[in-house]
Amino acid sequence: MKKTIFILAALLLASNGMKAQQQTYQQYMQQVLQHNLSYKAAQLELQAAQEDLVAARKFSDPVLSAGYSNNSDWDILMGQSMSVELSKSFSLGKRATRKQVAQHTLEASQATLNDFTLALQTEAAQAFADALLARELAAVGHEAWENMQSLYVSDSLRAANGDISPLDVLQSRLEATMALQDYRTLTTDYRNSLLTLDRFMGNPTQGTTEVVGELLQHNEQYSLQTLLDSAIVWRQDLSAAHRMAQAAQSEVVSVRRERMPDLDLSLGAEYNTRVRNEEAPAPEFIGYSAGLSIPLPVSNLNRGEVRASQVRAQQAEIEAENMRAQIQMEVMQAYNNYENARQQMTDYNQFLMGNARQMLDGKIYAYQHGETSLLEVINAQHTYNELRQSYYTCIHATTSAWLALLRAAGHPLPSHL
Repeated sequence: MKKTIFILAALLLASNGMKAQQQTYQQYMQQVLQHNLSYKAAQLELQAAQEDLVAARKFSDPVLSAGYSNNSDWDILMGQSMSVELSKSFSLGKRATRKQVAQHTLEASQATLNDFTLALQTEAAQAFADALLARELAAVGHEAWENMQSLYVSDSLRAANGDISPLDVLQSRLEATMALQDYRTLTTDYRNSLLTLDRFMGNPTQGTTEVVGELLQHNEQYSLQTLLDSAIVWRQDLSAAHRMAQAAQSEVVSVRRERMPDLDLSLGAEYNTRVRNEEAPAPEFIGYSAGLSIPLPVSNLNRGEVRASQVRAQQAEIEAENMRAQIQMEVMQAYNNYENARQQMTDYNQFLMGNARQMLDGKIYAYQHGETSLLEVINAQHTYNELRQSYYTCIHATTSAWLALLRAAGHPLPSHL
């Protein structure tokens, strides 16, 4: 008995400390987008794509060269010369195609980040719903333990007066102990679900101790065809696949342009000092030069690189079409699951729970007045517990199916669960 009281006191102290870190759904989702580490990493991927686009805009560098020559001027007086040359390579359309590839890749990265954001929000919302369910199940366990503990205390007094046998007291004590163990397990599950929320918010040691809110019954009706049409428009992973297909097509053009020879243009000047040799004298002078070099693209006879880029472009198109079909299947499956969850939700309502509660209270009252057995009270308590657990689990399942349906259709999440 003392051990039971000690455990109860510990649980009550823990309950009193649960005011330290409360999280509403809105606060929680805001924290997720601000501090989730996976989301920050995904944002850096977009920044890298933006820098790739900046890098694709660069021009080739000009080349400045200088030279000096001495034609044995110290020995036979043939003079010296200094030269300077500026040269630059010019590519035909290569920079434009690189920019186009980088632009499509950037758009795909943006769509991928948008899809990741929605997926993260959906997973975080699901974790919050899990925490709400764990809280409700822990409350069910707490009420069941309180009922059995109260029954045990009452039985102890009745046994002292000789109204019931010591075996009934032992049985009620065992039931109270088992109810306490179940309650402790459910409380641990609730605390672990809160740690999951802290992890989504980027800090597993944040110390969230309570979620604020209720599991709501979702009974919204949707049109399957409308959801399918919406998914094709709003699913960001499909948009990213189309952007990658466009990037692959641009890559084909880029590969062809890269195979075109670059033109090298050069301009130079050379200053020659006076030649003082008596056999071949010459005045000082400045010579100018201009040059154009065009490589002969003999290697272009090998078209393997072009064909490989064309194959990759076809592959990207097929992958986009495959994703479209995959999304349609996901929407239909999510719709079926949601409709099934809605139908199951109708089997549970407050009327059933109210009747079960009345049945339990009636059995307890009858038992305390010697009109029924302890076994009937225990059975009524178990029935009431299972009904409440099933009720909250069904609401949770409907919420999960609803979140999955919104995710499959590409809809943004509302501000509430």
